[in-house]
Amino acid sequence: MERIGVIGGSGLYQLEGARLIKKIKVATPFGEPSDKYVLAKIDNREVVFLPRHGVGHRINPSQINYRANIYGMKKLGVSRIISVSACGSLKESIKPMDFLIPDQFLDRMTQGRKQTFFDQGIVAHVGFAHPVCGDLASLAVSCAKKIGLTVHGGGTYVNMEGPQFSTLAESKLYRSWGMDVIGMTNMVEARLAREAEICYVTLAAVTDYDCWHTDHESVTVEMIIANLTKNVENARRIIRAMVAAMPRQAVCGCQEALKYAIITDRKVITTAAKKKLSVIAGKYL
Repeated sequence: MERIGVIGGSGLYQLEGARLIKKIKVATPFGEPSDKYVLAKIDNREVVFLPRHGVGHRINPSQINYRANIYGMKKLGVSRIISVSACGSLKESIKPMDFLIPDQFLDRMTQGRKQTFFDQGIVAHVGFAHPVCGDLASLAVSCAKKIGLTVHGGGTYVNMEGPQFSTLAESKLYRSWGMDVIGMTNMVEARLAREAEICYVTLAAVTDYDCWHTDHESVTVEMIIANLTKNVENARRIIRAMVAAMPRQAVCGCQEALKYAIITDRKVITTAAKKKLSVIAGKYL
């Protein structure tokens, strides 16, 4: 059975309204995931939930073990991931409390994050021109609109390092590039989900105007938490609507991202390397 994955960002640490089945601790060859995975049911569909920062928000964006998190999702049979992320707006028209469903990402010099499963003995180059699953993105936009929320379809998410917020100069630079929202977590998730052949979409919950807007105070943790707390129930509403409307099987090309991506000669791939990546790429090895 294909399961639907949900990754919760700041403020979303549990799936209220879902029927809990069990909590699962997953071992991975890439280390410990952020927390236990929660297997639950929404509208009779099995959902696997993981709080990205851990329950209690104890892991900062630079220290999240993204590889372990996505590996665990794959190991538990997840074929599609809905990822919720608090973001700052870089455009006047994208207001706090809105949602944006990005179709592009830009990595702004994140440091030290492991962004591929293929780093020891196997080389793979997946296509990433379109980093978000188009089918999931369309579903997210339509579901948000149906329940009366303000949602922007498409746009670019700038992934900064953090954990500090932007300087004013940085914020103005991103605006001059035409970027739409800024966050600290989602691009590496999208990269790894593509390598794992999992459909991926981001629900960017806008909490502030970063620090560029002259009529609004600069972003603070208090502001983000206050706005995110108001919007977290809206995120849950979108998730519930998406789960209910999601086709039983994906028909996009995300599930074949690795089909022609592995370029290493199979004869030189070690047994250890094959074992380590059996969950991710076993059908090709």
